[in-house]
Amino acid sequence: MRCPTITELKKGIEEFRKHEKRDAMYRVATFIISHFWNNPADIADGLGVLLLTWNQAFYRYGIFNFDKLEQCIRTNFSEIKSFRDRNIFDFSNDDEKIIKKIFNDFLNALQIDAGKMKGRKSPVSVAKAIHLLAPKFFPLWDDKIARAYNCYYNQNPAEQYIYFCKINKKIAEGLKNKVLDKNKSILKLIDEYNYSKYTKNWI
Repeated sequence: MRCPTITELKKGIEEFRKHEKRDAMYRVATFIISHFWNNPADIADGLGVLLLTWNQAFYRYGIFNFDKLEQCIRTNFSEIKSFRDRNIFDFSNDDEKIIKKIFNDFLNALQIDAGKMKGRKSPVSVAKAIHLLAPKFFPLWDDKIARAYNCYYNQNPAEQYIYFCKINKKIAEGLKNKVLDKNKSILKLIDEYNYSKYTKNWI
């Protein structure tokens, strides 16, 4: 795997911000979650703001159950809080077991709850949700990004996500102290680059 240079990263970020208007929803959802932190019901609402916008292609078939999402947050809240205070540079093999549990719990909580597609699950939604809860630790992905990094999630998505975390840690280490935007986590900036390059082919 070749890590992007700082020049490549900045170009991807520039194209992302030129084309992608839905990032406003990211800022709104981030604010809601931060403002209502420690209240799982409100956090679930904040996640819903982003997921039903960012992943509308998936949820057009039906949405998840907000009560189940709230319970998932409550169940994992202690661990989520610990990850919220950390960043991807701290990732280690000791984290893998709990990340796998959190990922699978959210995978079940965010599945389509009714209709013909009931029970359909989205590893993309999980990554978006847990990233919002711990934006400096959990990376974002989508179908094309996961394929580009050879960690597609059609089988064993939790394990593939852990592998993706390791990749993001390596990329982040290569860019450490070189990224100028202090208002966003290194992982969000890497995602903007990935989205521009692999999802949209803007660069």
